[in-house]
Amino acid sequence: MPAPSTCGPLTLALIGAGRAGRSLAALAVAAGHRVVLEDVLPSRLREALADIPTAGQPGSLETVTTVEDAVRNADLVIDFVPDELESKLEIVCMVDRMAPPKTVLCINTRALSVDDLARCTYRSDRCIGAAVRDEVHLTRGSQTSEACALLVHAFFQSCGVDVDIADEQTPADYDTRDNPVPVTTR
Repeated sequence: MPAPSTCGPLTLALIGAGRAGRSLAALAVAAGHRVVLEDVLPSRLREALADIPTAGQPGSLETVTTVEDAVRNADLVIDFVPDELESKLEIVCMVDRMAPPKTVLCINTRALSVDDLARCTYRSDRCIGAAVRDEVHLTRGSQTSEACALLVHAFFQSCGVDVDIADEQTPADYDTRDNPVPVTTR
């Protein structure tokens, strides 16, 4: 994976065209990235096309109704599905199965373990957690590669978003079977 300073514009797949997904899509288009925005609800995609300015922007926006179409050529995938285990597992497994091997998966979560979700993939070195709001808190899993972390950090910075990054911490007495909420340091 190239260093962030030389990676240029990315092809970004955003899974979920709710308010947060549309907001990040607008920032990414303005930053010059190619955005493929997916949602199962056509009405949300119509809202996105109406809300996100693309004329005169250096990036582009495409809308699709399947995860497969969204991730087909993606460099980076960020999900905006509900932060609950079943939804995240479904998206993580779909992206892992359908995206090219190079694709980095950014799991948008505040409550779930990045390590636990990454272990469900063949790309645990290309999985990273993110708590996306007005600022972004990235969480590196134990297998997350430095190149992956740098790429995702550089992407958010290119969009003008404040970013910090920390390793996912698991205390010695932490049992992921009983409590899937990681403790992170910032």
